[in-house]
Amino acid sequence: MYLNRFLLTAALPFALIACSGDDSAQQSTSGPVTGSEEAMVSAAHPLAVEAGLDVLRRGGDAVDAAIAVQMVLGLVEPQSSGIAGGAFMVRYDAQTGAVTVYDGRETAPAAVTEDYWLDENGEPLAYLDAWQSGQSTGAPGAVAMLAMAHEEHGRLDWSASFEAGIELAEEGFPLSGRTSAMATRVAQISQLSRQEPARSYFYDEEGNAHPEGFIRTNPGYADTLRAVAADWHNFYTGEIAQDIIATASRDPRGGLLTLEDLEAYEPVRREAICVPYRVYQVCSAPPPSSGAVAVGAILTLLEGFEMSAFGPDTVEGWHLFIEASRLAYADRDQYVGDPAFADVPVEGLLDHAYLTERRRLISIDAAIPAIRHGTPPGAPEVIADTTPDAPGTTHYSIRDTFGNVVSMTTTVESIFGNNRMTQGGFLLNNQLTDFAFVPRDADGRTHPNAPASGKRPRSSMSPTIVLDAEGDFLIATGSPGGNSIIAYTAKTLVAMLDWGMTPQEAAALPNIVARGDVVSIESGFDAELLESLRALGHQIRGEQGENSGIHIIRLNADGMLEGGADPRRDGVAGRP
Repeated sequence: MYLNRFLLTAALPFALIACSGDDSAQQSTSGPVTGSEEAMVSAAHPLAVEAGLDVLRRGGDAVDAAIAVQMVLGLVEPQSSGIAGGAFMVRYDAQTGAVTVYDGRETAPAAVTEDYWLDENGEPLAYLDAWQSGQSTGAPGAVAMLAMAHEEHGRLDWSASFEAGIELAEEGFPLSGRTSAMATRVAQISQLSRQEPARSYFYDEEGNAHPEGFIRTNPGYADTLRAVAADWHNFYTGEIAQDIIATASRDPRGGLLTLEDLEAYEPVRREAICVPYRVYQVCSAPPPSSGAVAVGAILTLLEGFEMSAFGPDTVEGWHLFIEASRLAYADRDQYVGDPAFADVPVEGLLDHAYLTERRRLISIDAAIPAIRHGTPPGAPEVIADTTPDAPGTTHYSIRDTFGNVVSMTTTVESIFGNNRMTQGGFLLNNQLTDFAFVPRDADGRTHPNAPASGKRPRSSMSPTIVLDAEGDFLIATGSPGGNSIIAYTAKTLVAMLDWGMTPQEAAALPNIVARGDVVSIESGFDAELLESLRALGHQIRGEQGENSGIHIIRLNADGMLEGGADPRRDGVAGRP
């Protein structure tokens, strides 16, 4: 059924794709929630969007739809997400106006110590060796987190959201060109092409990646989803859990993950951090996510400038965005970690007086010569960390017919996670490579993101919901992309809130990532602007392919939903 719907909508794309409001869509109502609100799903694959829309048609909450989207993405976009990964969800409740964060970040095994990523000589492992090891896998959190959110907000039975994933896994689905290209890209360096069952799943007998359009079935994944649909605890116990442990334990560098680690995993409900920006409230996830802190800091720094006067076609607009990003990233790299293990000065990092002082470093005429972190109120004395996060992540935004909204970013960390596939048809995460590889400095000071038993690694995931001046839903946005997620997400907010762009225009706008003293600018950026930025003193690394996957829903001034899907990936935005 789902594959047939996909083929139909591929032939008639405007039946599904909705990148802006149209006259045929039902206008959203104001006042009491009646179940007649306009709804939308924006995600990285049409089959995942259709699965979410099907749940909304049956009266599901945005959380019910999120489960369906997650289960299908884990099948059709395995290079970016999966049920053995982690996630952060931000949910807006239309009846109460509350914004809640559900933290499904992976945790380190109990046996992990600070020296986890140091070799026998005390030197940090090469990233490739760490990524491709069983040692990189943490206890997955996405399934348990979705179960927690469903328990509190689900309108349908838990099992109802698994139907699309099971059907597609059994009947087959066409491989995307992106999946095929990514499998080709990693073939020479990864376990994906060397270990079964991944090797046979992604490659033919000659070792070539299956091509775009190849119809791929995954009966093991269907069996896994059936077991999880019957009881989510089945993912963390019994045969599925044993399969995860056995796969993580393989050479090279078998991991320390145990059945006890899986059984002990607990998601966390957290308060969203909502940062004022002009007349809006921008809400995202707190540490161990650095989204709310870093995106919030960028916006607060920019609030002192009339950004609407400097649009995306001006050197001033991009220069200010770059400088605010550099300052925010410097503080993020210095201070953010798991708050259960480290003293993270969240209030200080977002303190208005502190950021006003930091803003004084920004000149409209020249780049800051060298960026250093600041000392926000309550800051501990710690060392900086610039551990790279990899782009094996996806984001989706959902609004249901009751007006509730989910913004969710979910990840297996690197491309195809750690490239190890279980007998149950899913890939493991390599999330523990998000910890600092060098845990302490010469003086013995420990970084807040150093590895530790049961700890959650710092994340760049920034699922974001924006509220208007009345506290009502306005925008849901977010992106994959490793530590660049912060810049990608902030770009969409400035584009829509300051520069008057539509969600689709904001998603397609060239990406600029300024972390440290080197600025990465996406290929296709205006050449004159590029040279003007260099003239201001920016060290530009141009012509880079920025791996965003932005998916946006916005309520426009007419009360209609507009969707945006990143043209760099396979996504769409659709209505029921």
